[in-house]
Amino acid sequence: ERSVMRHSVLNSVLEIVAENSKRHAHVELFEVGHVYLPNPNGVGEAAILPDEKRRLVIAMTGPRSEMSWLPTDAELMDFFDLKGIVESLLDGLHLDQVAFKPAQHHAFYPGRVAELVVNGQSVGLLGQLHPYVVEAYDIQIEEDQPVLATDFDLDALLVQVPDLYAVRSVPRFPPVQQDIALVVDETVPADQVHQLIMQTGRPLLTEASLFDVFRGEQIGAGKKSLAFSLTFQSEETTLTDKVVAKQQQKIVKRLEHEVGAQLRG
Repeated sequence: ERSVMRHSVLNSVLEIVAENSKRHAHVELFEVGHVYLPNPNGVGEAAILPDEKRRLVIAMTGPRSEMSWLPTDAELMDFFDLKGIVESLLDGLHLDQVAFKPAQHHAFYPGRVAELVVNGQSVGLLGQLHPYVVEAYDIQIEEDQPVLATDFDLDALLVQVPDLYAVRSVPRFPPVQQDIALVVDETVPADQVHQLIMQTGRPLLTEASLFDVFRGEQIGAGKKSLAFSLTFQSEETTLTDKVVAKQQQKIVKRLEHEVGAQLRG
């Protein structure tokens, strides 16, 4: 219970994360709640009343799984785990005109925060919280452990949900998955690369998911490696390795031409 109307749901969620971090290494939670902000457009008595908004906050930190025999599940959750959750939410809402744009905000770690834009409308931010925010809330974590969060305007998101949407029949033929790693200049947005991959690979390419970003001496200064998981599937036949390889070559050639990408060996 609070004596004043809150301006931020994220603050409340981080207090809960801090409390849970004292007992658990793995923390994942979300909250949908109202915030009350000054009403800049109010006239007369309406100007006295606050502008009431709904926010969606997701927060998470720790290993990908608390208990598992898989060694990889002991790895810490990162930006891409959070982005994957957001993408699943957007898929469930049948929103496809989506972009994750580079952003800056004092509460988030520089270079590890993105703005979610749906149908050209900014919905909010997602990313890794800045260490000073983690310290301010006394969140008990290991050194270099990311604390990840979203802060979305839920009403701005839901207004974009279509009334009607297309559905697909259950595929009769199996998908083929391939991983691809591309080296690009640091200034090239990962979202731009993702869009080019999808544009070039369709209709056989049904999904492309970024699962790793690597920087290091092996690829040179001012460069980064973007690793994508590609899913190919046909509604008419089982895809052969030759067909998939041809599609992948077409994708690589376009990326070489458009953004100067190089296939990482």
